[in-house]
Amino acid sequence: MWLFNSSVGRKLVMSVSGVGLVLFLVFHLAMNAVAVFSASAYNAICAQLGANWYAVLLSLGLAALFVVHILYALYISHVNWRACGGRQRYEFSARPKGVSWASQNMLVLGAIVVLFLLVHLSHFWRHMMFAELVGSHGAFDPANGAAYIDYYFKGHFFTTLLYLLWYGALWQHLTHGIWSAMQTLGLNNGHWLRRWQRISMVGASVICGAFALITIIFFVRGAGW
Repeated sequence: MWLFNSSVGRKLVMSVSGVGLVLFLVFHLAMNAVAVFSASAYNAICAQLGANWYAVLLSLGLAALFVVHILYALYISHVNWRACGGRQRYEFSARPKGVSWASQNMLVLGAIVVLFLLVHLSHFWRHMMFAELVGSHGAFDPANGAAYIDYYFKGHFFTTLLYLLWYGALWQHLTHGIWSAMQTLGLNNGHWLRRWQRISMVGASVICGAFALITIIFFVRGAGW
Protein backbone atom coordinates (compact mmCIF):
# COMPACT_ATOMS: atom_id res chain seq x y z
CA MET A 1 0.00 0.00 0.00
CA TRP A 2 1.62 3.22 -1.18
CA LEU A 3 0.43 5.25 1.83
CA PHE A 4 2.70 3.06 3.95
CA ASN A 5 5.41 1.83 1.60
CA SER A 6 6.05 5.09 -0.27
CA SER A 7 7.92 7.97 1.37
CA VAL A 8 5.50 10.39 -0.33
CA GLY A 9 2.53 8.42 0.97
CA ARG A 10 3.89 8.36 4.51
CA LYS A 11 4.50 12.10 4.48
CA LEU A 12 1.02 12.67 3.07
CA VAL A 13 -0.59 10.73 5.94
CA MET A 14 1.53 12.66 8.45
CA SER A 15 0.54 15.97 6.86
CA VAL A 16 -3.20 15.30 6.65
CA SER A 17 -3.39 13.94 10.21
CA GLY A 18 -1.25 16.84 11.44
CA VAL A 19 -3.51 19.44 9.82
CA GLY A 20 -6.51 17.75 11.45
CA LEU A 21 -4.85 17.94 14.86
CA VAL A 22 -4.00 21.63 14.37
CA LEU A 23 -7.65 22.36 13.55
CA PHE A 24 -8.63 20.59 16.77
CA LEU A 25 -6.16 22.76 18.70
CA VAL A 26 -7.84 25.88 17.30
CA PHE A 27 -11.26 24.56 18.37
CA HIS A 28 -9.95 23.64 21.83
CA LEU A 29 -8.38 27.09 22.16
CA ALA A 30 -11.72 28.74 21.33
CA MET A 31 -13.39 26.64 24.04
CA ASN A 32 -10.78 27.59 26.62
CA ALA A 33 -11.11 31.27 25.73
CA VAL A 34 -14.82 31.06 26.55
CA ALA A 35 -13.93 29.77 30.04
CA VAL A 36 -11.96 32.96 30.75
CA PHE A 37 -15.04 35.13 30.30
CA SER A 38 -17.90 32.88 31.41
CA ALA A 39 -17.81 29.67 33.43
CA SER A 40 -21.49 29.02 32.69
CA ALA A 41 -20.98 29.38 28.92
CA TYR A 42 -18.00 27.03 29.07
CA ASN A 43 -20.02 24.49 31.05
CA ALA A 44 -22.83 24.77 28.50
CA ILE A 45 -20.36 23.78 25.77
CA CYS A 46 -19.08 20.91 27.94
CA ALA A 47 -22.66 19.71 28.44
CA GLN A 48 -23.27 19.78 24.67
CA LEU A 49 -20.13 17.73 24.07
CA GLY A 50 -20.09 15.46 27.11
CA ALA A 51 -20.99 11.83 26.37
CA ASN A 52 -23.39 12.62 23.51
CA TRP A 53 -23.08 10.18 20.61
CA TYR A 54 -21.70 12.76 18.17
CA ALA A 55 -19.10 13.95 20.71
CA VAL A 56 -18.03 10.36 21.34
CA LEU A 57 -17.70 9.71 17.60
CA LEU A 58 -15.65 12.90 17.15
CA SER A 59 -13.46 11.91 20.11
CA LEU A 60 -12.86 8.49 18.57
CA GLY A 61 -11.98 10.14 15.27
CA LEU A 62 -9.61 12.51 17.03
CA ALA A 63 -7.99 9.62 18.90
CA ALA A 64 -7.55 7.81 15.57
CA LEU A 65 -5.81 10.89 14.13
CA PHE A 66 -3.44 10.97 17.10
CA VAL A 67 -2.65 7.25 16.82
CA VAL A 68 -2.05 7.42 13.06
CA HIS A 69 0.13 10.54 13.42
CA ILE A 70 2.20 8.97 16.20
CA LEU A 71 2.63 5.58 14.51
CA TYR A 72 3.64 7.13 11.20
CA ALA A 73 6.07 9.46 12.97
CA LEU A 74 7.72 6.47 14.65
CA TYR A 75 7.85 4.51 11.40
CA ILE A 76 9.25 7.40 9.36
CA SER A 77 11.92 7.99 12.02
CA HIS A 78 12.79 4.29 11.96
CA VAL A 79 13.08 4.28 8.15
CA ASN A 80 15.27 7.38 8.22
CA TRP A 81 17.42 5.90 10.97
CA ARG A 82 17.98 2.73 8.93
CA ALA A 83 18.74 4.79 5.82
CA CYS A 84 21.50 6.51 7.79
CA GLY A 85 23.01 3.13 8.65
CA GLY A 86 21.67 3.17 12.20
CA ARG A 87 23.61 6.29 13.12
CA GLN A 88 22.21 8.80 15.58
CA ARG A 89 20.35 11.51 13.66
CA TYR A 90 19.92 14.04 16.45
CA GLU A 91 23.39 15.56 16.56
CA PHE A 92 23.20 19.17 17.72
CA SER A 93 26.74 19.97 16.58
CA ALA A 94 26.15 18.57 13.07
CA ARG A 95 22.99 20.52 12.22
CA PRO A 96 23.18 21.70 8.59
CA LYS A 97 22.98 25.41 7.90
CA GLY A 98 19.41 26.60 7.43
CA VAL A 99 17.91 23.55 9.15
CA SER A 100 15.99 24.38 12.32
CA TRP A 101 16.50 22.58 15.59
CA ALA A 102 12.80 21.68 15.62
CA SER A 103 13.00 20.00 12.20
CA GLN A 104 15.75 17.67 13.45
CA ASN A 105 13.99 16.89 16.72
CA MET A 106 10.35 16.47 15.72
CA LEU A 107 10.22 12.96 17.20
CA VAL A 108 11.61 14.14 20.54
CA LEU A 109 9.25 17.12 20.63
CA GLY A 110 6.35 14.90 19.63
CA ALA A 111 7.16 12.46 22.43
CA ILE A 112 7.12 15.30 24.98
CA VAL A 113 3.78 16.54 23.64
CA VAL A 114 2.24 13.05 23.77
CA LEU A 115 3.52 12.26 27.26
CA PHE A 116 2.09 15.44 28.68
CA LEU A 117 -1.10 14.94 26.69
CA LEU A 118 -1.65 11.84 28.82
CA VAL A 119 -1.36 14.06 31.91
CA HIS A 120 -3.86 16.49 30.40
CA LEU A 121 -6.31 13.66 29.66
CA SER A 122 -6.01 12.44 33.25
CA HIS A 123 -6.79 15.96 34.49
CA PHE A 124 -9.84 16.64 32.35
CA TRP A 125 -11.13 13.95 29.94
CA ARG A 126 -10.96 11.21 32.58
CA HIS A 127 -13.09 13.26 34.98
CA MET A 128 -15.48 14.60 32.34
CA MET A 129 -16.45 12.58 29.24
CA PHE A 130 -15.06 9.28 30.52
CA ALA A 131 -16.68 9.75 33.94
CA GLU A 132 -20.01 10.45 32.26
CA LEU A 133 -19.68 7.40 30.02
CA VAL A 134 -19.01 5.00 32.90
CA GLY A 135 -21.41 6.75 35.26
CA SER A 136 -18.88 7.79 37.91
CA HIS A 137 -18.30 11.22 39.42
CA GLY A 138 -15.07 12.71 40.67
CA ALA A 139 -14.69 15.80 42.79
CA PHE A 140 -17.15 17.73 40.59
CA ASP A 141 -19.99 17.09 38.19
CA PRO A 142 -18.58 15.80 34.84
CA ALA A 143 -20.25 18.69 33.00
CA ASN A 144 -18.67 21.28 35.32
CA GLY A 145 -15.49 21.77 33.30
CA ALA A 146 -14.92 25.24 34.75
CA ALA A 147 -14.60 23.73 38.22
CA TYR A 148 -11.84 21.40 37.02
CA ILE A 149 -9.96 24.30 35.43
CA ASP A 150 -10.16 26.14 38.76
CA TYR A 151 -9.09 23.02 40.63
CA TYR A 152 -5.95 22.38 38.57
CA PHE A 153 -4.73 25.91 37.87
CA LYS A 154 -5.90 28.45 40.42
CA GLY A 155 -2.83 29.18 42.52
CA HIS A 156 -1.11 25.89 41.56
CA PHE A 157 2.34 27.02 40.44
CA PHE A 158 3.87 23.61 39.64
CA THR A 159 0.94 22.46 37.48
CA THR A 160 0.89 25.81 35.67
CA LEU A 161 4.64 25.62 35.02
CA LEU A 162 4.36 22.10 33.58
CA TYR A 163 1.62 23.23 31.20
CA LEU A 164 3.70 26.23 30.10
CA LEU A 165 6.65 23.95 29.35
CA TRP A 166 4.29 21.72 27.39
CA TYR A 167 3.14 24.69 25.30
CA GLY A 168 6.80 25.46 24.59
CA ALA A 169 7.40 21.96 23.20
CA LEU A 170 4.17 22.16 21.22
CA TRP A 171 5.25 25.53 19.79
CA GLN A 172 8.52 24.07 18.58
CA HIS A 173 6.67 21.12 17.04
CA LEU A 174 4.17 23.35 15.23
CA THR A 175 6.68 25.87 13.88
CA HIS A 176 8.11 23.13 11.68
CA GLY A 177 5.09 20.86 11.35
CA ILE A 178 2.65 23.35 9.80
CA TRP A 179 4.82 24.54 6.92
CA SER A 180 6.19 21.04 6.36
CA ALA A 181 2.62 19.75 5.96
CA MET A 182 1.83 22.50 3.45
CA GLN A 183 4.97 21.61 1.51
CA THR A 184 4.00 17.92 1.40
CA LEU A 185 0.48 18.82 0.25
CA GLY A 186 2.00 20.82 -2.62
CA LEU A 187 0.72 24.19 -1.42
CA ASN A 188 4.03 25.93 -1.94
CA ASN A 189 6.43 27.15 -4.57
CA GLY A 190 9.55 29.28 -4.60
CA HIS A 191 7.67 32.22 -3.08
CA TRP A 192 5.25 30.38 -0.80
CA LEU A 193 7.78 28.21 1.03
CA ARG A 194 9.11 31.13 3.06
CA ARG A 195 5.60 32.51 3.45
CA TRP A 196 4.38 29.22 4.92
CA GLN A 197 7.37 29.20 7.26
CA ARG A 198 6.36 32.66 8.51
CA ILE A 199 2.70 31.61 8.74
CA SER A 200 3.76 28.56 10.75
CA MET A 201 5.76 30.71 13.14
CA VAL A 202 2.91 33.18 13.62
CA GLY A 203 0.23 30.49 13.82
CA ALA A 204 2.17 28.41 16.35
CA SER A 205 2.91 31.52 18.41
CA VAL A 206 -0.75 32.60 18.45
CA ILE A 207 -2.06 29.13 19.36
CA CYS A 208 0.52 28.31 22.05
CA GLY A 209 0.74 31.87 23.31
CA ALA A 210 -3.04 32.05 23.76
CA PHE A 211 -3.10 28.69 25.58
CA ALA A 212 -0.31 29.94 27.85
CA LEU A 213 -2.08 33.25 28.53
CA ILE A 214 -5.33 31.49 29.46
CA THR A 215 -3.45 29.16 31.82
CA ILE A 216 -1.66 32.09 33.46
CA ILE A 217 -4.94 33.99 33.86
CA PHE A 218 -6.51 31.12 35.80
CA PHE A 219 -3.37 30.72 37.90
CA VAL A 220 -3.25 34.42 38.76
CA ARG A 221 -6.94 34.51 39.63
CA GLY A 222 -6.43 31.75 42.15
CA ALA A 223 -3.20 33.19 43.52
CA GLY A 224 -5.02 36.43 44.37
CA TRP A 225 -2.47 38.69 42.69
